Amino acid sequence: MAIAHSEPASAALPVADVIIEAQGVVKTYFTGEIDVPALRGVDLTVRRGEMVAIMGPSGCGKTTLLNCLSGLDTVDSGVIRIAGTDIATLSDNAKTTYRARQMGFVFQFYNLLPVLSAAENVELPLVVSGVKAKEARAKALAALERVGLEERAGHRPAQLSGGERQRVTIARALANNPAIVWADEPTGDLDSKTADEIMTLLETLNREQQLTFVLVTHDPGIGARCHRIVHMRDGLIEGSG
Repeated sequence: MAIAHSEPASAALPVADVIIEAQGVVKTYFTGEIDVPALRGVDLTVRRGEMVAIMGPSGCGKTTLLNCLSGLDTVDSGVIRIAGTDIATLSDNAKTTYRARQMGFVFQFYNLLPVLSAAENVELPLVVSGVKAKEARAKALAALERVGLEERAGHRPAQLSGGERQRVTIARALANNPAIVWADEPTGDLDSKTADEIMTLLETLNREQQLTFVLVTHDPGIGARCHRIVHMRDGLIEGSG
């Protein structure tokens, strides 16, 4: 069976259903005398409330695609629209504000500040983006409650298990009530039991709150728990299902 190199055109979907749309996205890294093509014309559409896993061998462009879709990295050509907004048209400050208000991020290695409590780690991005301290604390505590860690709010990362630390990063991603959560290997540093618990939490958040999740993972078991797997190879999407 022939393998398609792109997703169906978003025109086939009602506009209101589309939250992420990428068309012809190209990204090349320039390292001295060598040009490394990371993305070679990627087309992708994600519906609101969808849970999508991006999978493929190391170096195929998974994390680069996630970084470009979320606006953490720029593209050489192509268009990326988030909820209808072409993110390339935004200034750096506007893009930062847009991410702070519309997106949440979960990474493999937590990225928690060791000197801060769980609540302080969760509220820090809110305070930095201009939310008043009292409101930021209330949102942080509410987010920790959503992930079952309200009783650990005053604990520092060293006092938490790996699974609890990842729950803190998920709470931090949820604190601004985002429309999209981007996750790069969210279970990659966890044992299988804890990884299962974290995925169950993400599935619950997706089902109950209709959050859109885009996950990069090497684990086929994690991919199988998403609505759809996007398979990448050599900077291209070679199939989806």
